[in-house]
Amino acid sequence: MKVVFNDFLSILIHQTDLSLTSYIKAKLAPLNIAPEQNLILLLLWKQDGLTQNEIAKKLEKDKTNVARMICNLERKGFITRHINEIDNRSFHVFLTENGKKLGEIIKPLAEEFNRTVCAGISDEEQQIVKQVLLKMRQNVEMKCIEPK
Repeated sequence: MKVVFNDFLSILIHQTDLSLTSYIKAKLAPLNIAPEQNLILLLLWKQDGLTQNEIAKKLEKDKTNVARMICNLERKGFITRHINEIDNRSFHVFLTENGKKLGEIIKPLAEEFNRTVCAGISDEEQQIVKQVLLKMRQNVEMKCIEPK
């Protein structure tokens, strides 16, 4: 059986991710926010005051990248960091007033984006997609921890 490039499900997923990222990047560009920075803000709009480590864990990103994104958001005036009084090696991240106001603009964009992505896909189909993607992810993660 001959395998064709477009037959690989992983390639379709990658191409879809590129399309989704490109779409949201264009929507966020006028606000001077990158898609990855937006993920941090989405977490803080839900629960302000997370530590950098909590953010890294929730986003499943390495701490160095998260620290860099947080520095950029702080430079833009959307967040501020406060040293943890119990552990001075740890920082809590808080939204500034500008960061809170930005949420009033971005939250509707995020909801519109989700509606656009899910248009014509039933709730049942969305659940199936989530289940399949989680299984794929688990398959890859299991492969990464198998002894060689």
